[in-house]
Amino acid sequence: EAIRQEFRPAKVGDSFGPTWETCWFKVELSIPPAWAGREVHFVWESDGEGMVWRDSQPVQGLTKEGEKTSYILTSSLKESEPHSLTLYVELACNGLFGAGKGSMIAPPDPDRRFTLSKAELVVFNRNVYELLVDLEILLDMAKLLGEEDQRSFQALYTANQMVNVCDVTDPSTFPAARDLAAAIFSQRNGESQHTIHAMGHCHIDSAWLWPYEETIRKCARSWVSVIRLMESNPELTFTCSQLGLTSVLCQAQQFEWVRSWYPGLYAQIQHFVAKGQFVPVGGTWVEMDGNLPSGESMVRQFLQGQRFFQEQFGQMCSEFWLPDTFGYSAQLPQLMRGCGIKRFLTQKLSWNLVNTFPHHTFFWEGIDGSRVLTHFPPGDSYGMHGQVEEMLKTVKNNKDKGRVNNSAFLFGFGDGGGGPTQKMLDRMKRMSDTDGLPRVQISTPDRLFSVLEKESSQLCTWVGELFLELHNGTYTTQAQIKKENRECERILHDVEVLSTLAVARDGTFRYPASQLQRLWRLLLLNQFHDVLPGSCIQLVVADALQYYAEIRRASAELQEEAVQSLCGDLLQPEAVSTESTLLLNTLPWERTEVISRTEPARAETLALVTVPSMGYAVVQEPLVPPQPVTVRKQEDGSVVMENGVILVHLDVMGRLTSLRLVDSERESIPDGCYANQFALFDDVPLYWDAWDVMDYHLETRKPVMTLLRPLEITLAGGLRGSASFSLQVGASSTVTQEIILDASCPYLRFLTQVEWREAHKFLKVEFPVQVRSMNATYEIQFGHLQRPTHWNTSWDWARFEVWAHKWLDLSEHGFGVAVLNDCKYGASARGNVLSLSL
Repeated sequence: EAIRQEFRPAKVGDSFGPTWETCWFKVELSIPPAWAGREVHFVWESDGEGMVWRDSQPVQGLTKEGEKTSYILTSSLKESEPHSLTLYVELACNGLFGAGKGSMIAPPDPDRRFTLSKAELVVFNRNVYELLVDLEILLDMAKLLGEEDQRSFQALYTANQMVNVCDVTDPSTFPAARDLAAAIFSQRNGESQHTIHAMGHCHIDSAWLWPYEETIRKCARSWVSVIRLMESNPELTFTCSQLGLTSVLCQAQQFEWVRSWYPGLYAQIQHFVAKGQFVPVGGTWVEMDGNLPSGESMVRQFLQGQRFFQEQFGQMCSEFWLPDTFGYSAQLPQLMRGCGIKRFLTQKLSWNLVNTFPHHTFFWEGIDGSRVLTHFPPGDSYGMHGQVEEMLKTVKNNKDKGRVNNSAFLFGFGDGGGGPTQKMLDRMKRMSDTDGLPRVQISTPDRLFSVLEKESSQLCTWVGELFLELHNGTYTTQAQIKKENRECERILHDVEVLSTLAVARDGTFRYPASQLQRLWRLLLLNQFHDVLPGSCIQLVVADALQYYAEIRRASAELQEEAVQSLCGDLLQPEAVSTESTLLLNTLPWERTEVISRTEPARAETLALVTVPSMGYAVVQEPLVPPQPVTVRKQEDGSVVMENGVILVHLDVMGRLTSLRLVDSERESIPDGCYANQFALFDDVPLYWDAWDVMDYHLETRKPVMTLLRPLEITLAGGLRGSASFSLQVGASSTVTQEIILDASCPYLRFLTQVEWREAHKFLKVEFPVQVRSMNATYEIQFGHLQRPTHWNTSWDWARFEVWAHKWLDLSEHGFGVAVLNDCKYGASARGNVLSLSL
């Protein structure tokens, strides 16, 4: 389609745009015959990302920020090679990190222009290049090894001799200068030297400062560049080993995108996977958030990822690779082991703001006792450049010296893609086994972890969650995305339960496996670690909300089909009376609840019903509650509600002044305290708005006290009693809440609507309770976790804001209070106060 377009002349200095547009360039080249035997490059520099196409196939990514600005036309021009050819350059009007306005991490500038700054046909002098890399390594050794190390002086004097020997106007002097450098690089290490396992790495966020669609092109640009590197570096010689360049990639979703959009490139990737050079790792559909997805969602991440790798590459991943998410649930070790994975790599805990994590290689133990061998690259990065300084940091920073003598080194431009470069490889060739530097070998994840397993007898064990002491705001940012995620997880669960029951009851019903896989993959995509946390641009949020809407729409159709198959005979008019209602329960316990139903030609009515576990019932005569709900308004405007199970006192602002279990007379609210108290905090973090909330925000607490509409009874009792009120929050926001008590129900419900128009503010709701415990309990994936309610140590107070799923609980022997939610994740429990972040 592109090559059929009308092209107009363009020149260096021209600008193109606006942001997110695509421009195509037709480049006609003619190589002078006088360049015979020379290495010829096509050089292209722009502040937009580019892709070179040749013969209708992508051949080279071009990204100035990723140090890829040339396409090698020939390494030694031969007479038989074409001297005239036509290339096409696809220019994306965005940079490696999007198009932030004013700074990199900022909303994109929609009107930004992107300039073509260079388009040239050049001869590349590889002898000069190699000489410069030699000098760079020697000078870094001289600067960084220190005056107490004789190797620094040897490197310095060698570099000085090279300068003396080399005449820049006489290329015949270059080999002698290079021989001096080679003499230093060939002096070998002792056997005890630390071994660095270098792996090419290309971390591409599936969406972040750019939309999903641009990620597809980022994958192609990055991976075709990796293929070119593999072709020109078939073997890298190290002491006792010959290995090809290894590139480590993570996300099955990204492979699927390339398979669909770039089949020619994908075939090349499959070839290099078969050769063992292109190593798929990770095991999940995307690099998901490590905290917020449900247990079932995490299982599906592994299921879809491992299935894809098995089908496409004939192998499953033995390593879980999640370098850049905002903490790691204590349930992950069990999930990994259940999915055939016993090794884990990340580095994000190096970002801890308060406490330095004490290990780089250790066993991580989950809540059930499952253990996985875990490694954090000691260089604390997944985007190294192969420099001497990074190698020395990797060894010096390693917190498990003496226990292990091997570590990972991930090199290549990342986040926005890019991947490794030839210069990175050439630097590391010189450090493969050079005295004074760690031993560096191009390696694979399996090779690294196999060595670590042999060294693991002295390793320490970390039990429980890997909590990141930063980015606590991601549990709450973009509330609509959080709500949609929880709702879609529930909907897909219900569809699967009902469809399974329909299959069991009616053998002709076709289980909608392919449709469910498509919907699950949409949900899993939105659980990427910059989408579900809310740390992405608005374009991505809009895409995510569209995907959620599609999940809900399609799931409703599938659910209706399953219900028709499962209960179709009960839905016929002649099968039931007009007074009956069909009820389905998709949870694994019998439920007795008050429901609302709309009867023909009548208003909505309430009914108390019982439905069996994972089943259905036709209700004609509703149950009679043992005690109806009573709602009474007091003289001071407060309201008392009771249902025989709990007794509640509400003041005019909707706050709980008393909450009692009727049988025990045990009071839950301390004297003089108010539960369901809204509180507003300043939210001005040190670093990044969407990611962070700092502990000092707690010093700015302001109770929400401006009443717009006082508490009024909305349902007078019987099967249900309720009261509602409205508050003003901050300068221009409102909270409207209805508090509901149903017959026979052991809990109080709060239906809360917030119209939010504040900036740099944080809204919470607090529940002080008359319970004393050193620990609060929080639901996580398929289990629960206890965290301290005190701040005895820095590890305790660094958890000032934590995450939970559907509930948090504070209990002592024989009594406790829990706060449940249907769409929130941020929470805290300090002393006797349970807080939910809204």
